[in-house]
Order: sequence, then C-alpha cells, then structure tokens
Amino acid sequence: MFRAVLGLFGKWELTDEQASTLLDMPVRTFRRWKAEGPSRISRDGCARLSNLMGIHKALRIIFSEAQRGYAWIQANNTAFAGSSALDIMLGGELTDIMRVRRYLDATRGGW
Repeated sequence: MFRAVLGLFGKWELTDEQASTLLDMPVRTFRRWKAEGPSRISRDGCARLSNLMGIHKALRIIFSEAQRGYAWIQANNTAFAGSSALDIMLGGELTDIMRVRRYLDATRGGW
C-alpha cells in the first residue's frame, strides 16, 4: 500500500514536506522510506494510508478523467471554505484526512 501511496503523491504533485505531513513523519524518514521502503508502520500510519487510498478511489469514481481528480486535490473548493482539500489535509491530523475522505464519499454516494 505504501508504494501505491507514493505513486499517488507524485500524481498529486506533492513535495516531500507535504507528503511527510500527511504521513505524520519527519521529512528525513519519509525520504528514507521512499528510497528503501517502509519499516514498521504504526496503526495511525496504516489509517492514514488507508484514508489516502480511499480519497484516491473516490476521486477516480467521481472524475472520469484521472487528471481532473489529481488536480482537484490542490484546487480551491467551496466545500472547504475556499481552501483546497490538500490545505485541509495538511492540518496534519488524521481527522483532517478523514474529513476530505468523508466529503468525497458523500459526494460519490459513499456508504
């Protein structure tokens, strides 16, 4: 799952600093994981990875053109008071990532 999320970060055009914030780890650790693969992933880390993949899945369902979904992450959005989904997620808390996922699941007719 970690490799899939790394690919996703590339498509979302995230910096290493942004990616490390989403994964709640130091930039240095993220760069090492990127180069060597992850070591042990915490329960919180697994939840973050799962929610990020859920966001990706929802965007692929909502947008027929993948690139539109990738761009949506950084676009300003009225649902988030003019902030982008990335701005919300960069709050750094797992609940920030979950907020974006819940919004997308509701938009696509989630659960």
